Amino acid sequence: MPEDTARRPSEPTPPPKPVTVTEFNARGERVGEVAGQTVVKSEGEWRRQLTPLAFSVLREHGTELAFTGRYHKHQTPGIYRCAGCGNALFHSGQKFDSGTGWPSFWAPLAEGNIKVATDPSFGMLRDEVLCRKCGGHLGHVFPDGPEPTGLRYCINSAALSFTAAEE
Repeated sequence: MPEDTARRPSEPTPPPKPVTVTEFNARGERVGEVAGQTVVKSEGEWRRQLTPLAFSVLREHGTELAFTGRYHKHQTPGIYRCAGCGNALFHSGQKFDSGTGWPSFWAPLAEGNIKVATDPSFGMLRDEVLCRKCGGHLGHVFPDGPEPTGLRYCINSAALSFTAAEE
């Protein structure tokens, strides 16, 4: 269920707020809860940190073209993290080929590491997936995924970084 309406880039940058996320190691093992503050940066800081495509996706709620992302067919065991702040989001064991052209996962690593908001763009209502730590747009979640959740988290590769599982 969506929490709120997503913040659009034209709105002022909010001040940092307290946030607690769950940290995981590269094998997907829970390390513990980490309390801190949301990541807040100016547009210029985000532009210097991110590639143009990652900026478009994470900060402007854009999307990459289907079947073009570096993690679409990625099979290596490990953790997918937010490209904006490093927050642990998805484990490779939760990834599946949805045939849609974007990396798809049936669940996040921890529900508290993401948030779901209502996205009213393009004349329809969709459930947008955002990073809880930096507010970056990751993609959308749909109710047509595999068991055990029946959900499909359709995520942009440009919004992700990857940490391979340790041997």
